[in-house]
Amino acid sequence: MEYRKIKDEDNDGGGSSSGDLESLRGKPMNWPTGSAIVTLALTVLTSSQAILIVWSKRAGKYEYSVTTANFLVETLKCALSLAALARIWNHEGVTDDNRLSTTLDEVIVYPIPAVLYLVKNLLQYYIFAYVDAPGYQILKNLNIISTGVLYRIILKKKLSEIQWAAFILLCCGCTTAQLNSNSDRVLQTPLQGWIMAIVMALLSGFAGVYTEAIMKKRPSRNINVQNFWLYVFGMAFNAVAIVIQDFDAVMNKGFFHGYSFITVLMILNHALSGIAVSMVMKYADNIVKVYSTSVAMLLTAVVSVFLFGFHLSLAFFLGSIVVSVSVYLHSAGKLQR
Repeated sequence: MEYRKIKDEDNDGGGSSSGDLESLRGKPMNWPTGSAIVTLALTVLTSSQAILIVWSKRAGKYEYSVTTANFLVETLKCALSLAALARIWNHEGVTDDNRLSTTLDEVIVYPIPAVLYLVKNLLQYYIFAYVDAPGYQILKNLNIISTGVLYRIILKKKLSEIQWAAFILLCCGCTTAQLNSNSDRVLQTPLQGWIMAIVMALLSGFAGVYTEAIMKKRPSRNINVQNFWLYVFGMAFNAVAIVIQDFDAVMNKGFFHGYSFITVLMILNHALSGIAVSMVMKYADNIVKVYSTSVAMLLTAVVSVFLFGFHLSLAFFLGSIVVSVSVYLHSAGKLQR
């Protein structure tokens, strides 16, 4: 299905107001309250995500299979979506908008973002061989650039001059935060880390644009149904990844070999983060993610000082401020268009 067709159908069918955040049952949620709750949840989940991944390592490597961890994340998200649907069916009954049965045309679009998220989620484990948790949070903001450019190219959304300026400022902030004055290398993160960060940003941006178009194509469709089909394909592709990458290890050592309490927390974190982000894509705009991302960068850096002995340099602090300002300007430019 073409992206333009998805966008056109979205415009024809109408969408929910960008200032309208609804609950899982589809009923309006008070915007200030809903925004505060989702922002707080995303901030905590986002700031702890990188920390939990690094913390789950033992002697600098993952004792568990990252493909099985990703599979469990998708399974948990799918189970949570089903549980929410069961509650809705019990209270409101089964309707055309919350029934799982669907058409091939509606389901066929979900494998594309599922594959993109699979590759991106696997890369986020391996990038920590080249970058620490605070640096990861900084480089993660590159997906704002990729998302903005892809919005312009694919969905034909125009970017304001403020947003283009914010992109340039974001690049400067990411580079400044990575400056290393205590080493022969100019940047703390080596070239491999930058390449992986850029690839992840492109994958995240492409998947995000596509998923948002799908979510808003049919505004009345219950978000849990849309999530369910996305996560079902995510489970299927992650199962294939297990067979290709870790089949022998899983068969010989067991599916849960190397798992710890931190690993379980990490899986729970990823699952809740995915559902929270999908709610933002469905019912709000990126303003919620803006504030949570900015605060999460600083929270990750502060926590990493105590957990991993991270050195909070002046370059990193200034870079974080520049990135936060650029993220805010990008959002402000969107609101002023």
